[in-house]
Amino acid sequence: MSLNFDPQWLSRYPAQEPVGGAVSSCVFCGIACGDVEAHVLAETADTLCFLDHLPATYGHVLVVPKQHFQDLLDIPEESFQHVMATAKQVANALRDSCGASGINLVHATGQAAHQTVFHFHVHVVPRYDGDSIVVFPRLADPTRKHEVAQRLRTALNAPQPPKTEAESSQA
Repeated sequence: MSLNFDPQWLSRYPAQEPVGGAVSSCVFCGIACGDVEAHVLAETADTLCFLDHLPATYGHVLVVPKQHFQDLLDIPEESFQHVMATAKQVANALRDSCGASGINLVHATGQAAHQTVFHFHVHVVPRYDGDSIVVFPRLADPTRKHEVAQRLRTALNAPQPPKTEAESSQA
């Protein structure tokens, strides 16, 4: 039996092609600099949070770094930590102000993961009892756990290449 999982919400987003380094067409950069209208909720020196324009649930928020990074593989650790700290604050606010009984943090890196805006962002999705959203439809073959575990152990324990001089100076 083959399942074809095509969430309806995805088709409502126009796909934005990755633009190698150019951020002029990035809608989230436009929101961060005030050129694009959004329901901005709060900001820190490094992050901005605003309502998703096509929310999955009541109170669905996006948290972005103000600086442009394409995705999870591009964002520096320090900026990632700032986004996650802001996402946690938003989650607490959603619980306290909107009565959320749960929270999903959702991120997509790459077109295969359905990333539609190529500026790193985290969805903070409040969950309510009975909202019927399925986050993980469980489509992978569970009998392949041993194989994937071995692959990941090998990759995670592999020696890391030495940092370049430019990377070392950023740390």
